[in-house]
Amino acid sequence: MGILTWIIVGLIAGWLAALVMKGGGYGIIGDIIIGIVGGLLGGFLAAVVFGIENAVNGINIISIATAFGGSVILIAILRALPGRSPV
Repeated sequence: MGILTWIIVGLIAGWLAALVMKGGGYGIIGDIIIGIVGGLLGGFLAAVVFGIENAVNGINIISIATAFGGSVILIAILRALPGRSPV
Protein backbone atom coordinates (compact mmCIF):
# COMPACT_ATOMS: atom_id res chain seq x y z
CA MET A 1 0.00 0.00 0.00
CA GLY A 2 1.22 3.47 -0.80
CA ILE A 3 1.58 6.23 1.75
CA LEU A 4 -1.44 8.08 0.36
CA THR A 5 -3.58 4.95 0.78
CA TRP A 6 -2.39 4.56 4.39
CA ILE A 7 -3.29 8.19 5.08
CA ILE A 8 -6.77 7.87 3.55
CA VAL A 9 -7.57 4.58 5.31
CA GLY A 10 -6.07 5.95 8.55
CA LEU A 11 -8.15 9.12 8.35
CA ILE A 12 -11.40 7.24 7.77
CA ALA A 13 -10.71 4.60 10.42
CA GLY A 14 -9.42 7.10 12.99
CA TRP A 15 -12.39 9.40 12.47
CA LEU A 16 -14.89 6.53 12.81
CA ALA A 17 -13.12 5.22 15.93
CA ALA A 18 -13.16 8.68 17.50
CA LEU A 19 -16.91 8.91 16.85
CA VAL A 20 -17.59 5.48 18.33
CA MET A 21 -15.36 5.94 21.37
CA LYS A 22 -17.01 9.30 22.22
CA GLY A 23 -14.06 11.36 23.33
CA GLY A 24 -12.74 14.85 22.96
CA GLY A 25 -11.25 13.90 19.61
CA TYR A 26 -7.67 14.05 18.43
CA GLY A 27 -7.97 16.42 15.48
CA ILE A 28 -7.30 15.57 11.85
CA ILE A 29 -3.62 14.68 12.32
CA GLY A 30 -4.35 12.70 15.48
CA ASP A 31 -7.11 10.76 13.73
CA ILE A 32 -4.76 9.92 10.86
CA ILE A 33 -2.06 8.73 13.26
CA ILE A 34 -4.56 6.73 15.35
CA GLY A 35 -5.97 5.20 12.16
CA ILE A 36 -2.57 4.26 10.71
CA VAL A 37 -1.34 2.72 13.96
CA GLY A 38 -4.76 1.10 14.38
CA GLY A 39 -4.43 -0.35 10.89
CA LEU A 40 -1.08 -1.87 11.81
CA LEU A 41 -2.50 -3.23 15.06
CA GLY A 42 -5.67 -4.50 13.38
CA GLY A 43 -3.69 -6.13 10.56
CA PHE A 44 -1.40 -7.83 13.06
CA LEU A 45 -4.33 -9.11 15.12
CA ALA A 46 -6.18 -10.28 11.99
CA ALA A 47 -3.12 -12.30 10.95
CA VAL A 48 -2.43 -13.77 14.39
CA VAL A 49 -5.97 -14.42 15.65
CA PHE A 50 -7.93 -15.10 12.46
CA GLY A 51 -5.16 -16.15 10.06
CA ILE A 52 -6.08 -13.43 7.54
CA GLU A 53 -2.97 -12.29 5.71
CA ASN A 54 -2.90 -8.79 4.15
CA ALA A 55 -6.11 -7.66 5.84
CA VAL A 56 -5.21 -4.03 5.14
CA ASN A 57 -4.38 -3.97 1.45
CA GLY A 58 -5.98 -0.93 -0.16
CA ILE A 59 -8.95 1.38 0.10
CA ASN A 60 -11.80 -1.07 0.63
CA ILE A 61 -14.32 -2.04 3.30
CA ILE A 62 -12.21 -4.84 4.77
CA SER A 63 -9.17 -2.59 5.14
CA ILE A 64 -11.21 0.19 6.74
CA ALA A 65 -12.97 -2.27 9.09
CA THR A 66 -9.66 -3.81 10.13
CA ALA A 67 -8.07 -0.41 10.73
CA PHE A 68 -11.21 0.73 12.57
CA GLY A 69 -11.08 -2.28 14.91
CA GLY A 70 -7.42 -1.70 15.60
CA SER A 71 -8.07 2.01 16.18
CA VAL A 72 -10.80 1.30 18.72
CA ILE A 73 -8.48 -1.09 20.56
CA LEU A 74 -5.68 1.49 20.43
CA ILE A 75 -7.90 4.27 21.82
CA ALA A 76 -9.05 1.95 24.62
CA ILE A 77 -5.43 1.14 25.47
CA LEU A 78 -4.46 4.84 25.41
CA ARG A 79 -7.33 5.70 27.74
CA ALA A 80 -6.34 2.93 30.13
CA LEU A 81 -2.79 4.25 30.59
CA PRO A 82 -2.16 5.78 34.01
CA GLY A 83 -1.97 9.55 34.19
CA ARG A 84 -4.37 10.07 31.30
CA SER A 85 -7.74 11.72 31.56
CA PRO A 86 -10.65 9.37 30.80
CA VAL A 87 -11.85 11.51 27.87
